[in-house]
Amino acid sequence: MTIKEFTRRYCERDNRIALISYLGTFAAYFLSLWLAIRFAETWYLVAPLVVVNAFCGVRLYIMQHDCGHGSLFETARLNDLAGYGLSTFTLTPYRVMQYNHNMHHTHIGNLEERDSGEIHTMTVKEWEEAPFLTRLGYRLYRNPFLLLPVGGLFTYILRYRWPKNTLKIGAWEVMAQNAVLALWVWLIYLLGGWVGLAVYGATVMVAGIIGVFLVYLQHNFEDTYWDRRPDLSFERAALQGSSALDLGWLWDLGTGNIAYHDIHHFNARIPMYRLRKCHQELRKEFDVQIIRWPEALRSFRLKLWDEDQERLVPFPKAKATSPAIAPAE
Repeated sequence: MTIKEFTRRYCERDNRIALISYLGTFAAYFLSLWLAIRFAETWYLVAPLVVVNAFCGVRLYIMQHDCGHGSLFETARLNDLAGYGLSTFTLTPYRVMQYNHNMHHTHIGNLEERDSGEIHTMTVKEWEEAPFLTRLGYRLYRNPFLLLPVGGLFTYILRYRWPKNTLKIGAWEVMAQNAVLALWVWLIYLLGGWVGLAVYGATVMVAGIIGVFLVYLQHNFEDTYWDRRPDLSFERAALQGSSALDLGWLWDLGTGNIAYHDIHHFNARIPMYRLRKCHQELRKEFDVQIIRWPEALRSFRLKLWDEDQERLVPFPKAKATSPAIAPAE
């Protein structure tokens, strides 16, 4: 049996499971946000509530992502309705997200189509040929202390107000979603004032950090895979070029199992509520690369794709200059 045949067992969509996940996550999202605003002056209560709400926001995003693949509910109509319903709370216009993400799936692992990916990766050769300012900008961009918080805020608060390909897919839809988002923020202000907005902003920041953390690790680890056509292999790009993060049951619950990204890229029809089970059973039949917390954190040291070694590597160390030798008298 091939991996493709194996994963087909887990493609069945179930409206009951999807609806329970959908409504349950929304309930946890609204409740944790209300409680966080209610107890905003008590830091030891508001801090964990902000984290819970952030993970709920991530789960909502993963559901919207599944809707874009048509894999959450049983029909295209239900998936689209659910996807639009999630847009306000994920800060992500549904149809443009769907288009851009499917382009990412189409060009995964292709060094000639890196603009379709979420995190830009330079090759060693490009780094060596780059001018100083380009190197400096890339160093700042790949610094996790900037990439995670700044990248999250920039992406979800600014970039997704007018995502790439908006004019191609539908500007009016994006503008309408932004208007509804403004009404949602205004409602939070009416209910919680500036304190409510501060709490909401904190949850958005934490959710953004979690989101960028996941997006980075999904394709940025030492033994990932990149290549150029005609040698590019879709199967290797999906299974080797995408990570399988085993970071614990709670992490999987909070992130909708999307950490098992290898089989998701290999078969995007598997619903989020079947990904974890599929991956656990897959390990019993096939040799699957697993990344756990230590390796996941070490992966943030890796910055460049080395085409010769076929692996992700750190920035090259600066060459030491030899001390000048004084001429003999």
